[in-house]
Formats: sequence, C-alpha cells, structure tokens
Amino acid sequence: MCGIAGVVSFNNSPAVSNDLLERMVNTLYHRGPDEAGMAIHGPAALGMRRLSIIDLSGGSQPIYNEDKSIWTVFNGEIYNFPELKKELISKGHIFSTNTDTEVIVHGYEEYGLDFAKHLNGMFAIALHDTRKNKFIVVRDHIGIKPLYYSFSNKRIVFGSEIKAIL
Repeated sequence: MCGIAGVVSFNNSPAVSNDLLERMVNTLYHRGPDEAGMAIHGPAALGMRRLSIIDLSGGSQPIYNEDKSIWTVFNGEIYNFPELKKELISKGHIFSTNTDTEVIVHGYEEYGLDFAKHLNGMFAIALHDTRKNKFIVVRDHIGIKPLYYSFSNKRIVFGSEIKAIL
C-alpha cells in the first residue's frame, strides 16, 4: 500500500524539523510497515512508509538521480516501468536500482513536467528539483492513490492520509 508525506516551504526557510517529518511519516505506519525513508534538503522535507513489493533490497526511498539534484518519494506502482526504463537507458540515463520509483526521477529529467504522461500505473508522487527549485506533486490519471494537501504560511503540506498533514 505505502504512503508519502512531507512539507515544502516556498520562502526558502527550512521545511520542518526531522522530528516533525518523522511523526508525519509514522502516522502512515500501517500503510507500509516494511521500511521508512525520509530526507530534508533545504526547503523540502519528503518521507514515506514502504510496503516492499518491487526491488525488495534496492527500492529504499527517497530515490535520487545520479547527481542527487532530483529526488522523489512515491506511493503506488508503475506498470510500464520495465519498458520505460529501457527507453530511458537508451537515452543515456543511468539506473542504480531495479525499482519502478527510479523511472520517475529519470523520466522527469527526460520529459520535464510531461513525465507523468509516460507513466502507466497508479501513483501519488512528490518530486523536488533542487536545480530549478521546483516541487511537483502528481497523482495517477484516475486518482486511485490518495493525496491530500494544504497550502498554509507559504508552504505545502501533503500526505497519503489527512492525519499525516494534521
């Protein structure tokens, strides 16, 4: 099932404390008891709880691109990730895992904001591009995976469940 949560500040102040991000992510324990992953980089704090299904040993999140300038947390499954991965490798992208999550960062690098149009699956994604100072949240085209958010005090707070943002 998995779950994501986080905070991104739009005034370049630190997003939140590590303790607060951990508390947000822990409200989602029942969605992903196998693993927790969290990181704070400047104005962005992203975290997730994982139910390990694909790439059991290498799918820890957040997942980064090669130079760690783009990073993501993700809830869901990308059904066409093997084909998309082959396509991205043929365009010069280097993968370090065998997880469907990694096609998100490389897909964003290749296709920009259109990356989600290439994904076939059910997903809720939070992605931070540190070079362009962009933050993107996106859901699957039908809205299967939940994603709640709130804008307050020049920041966005989001989560797979409302209790993560409260």
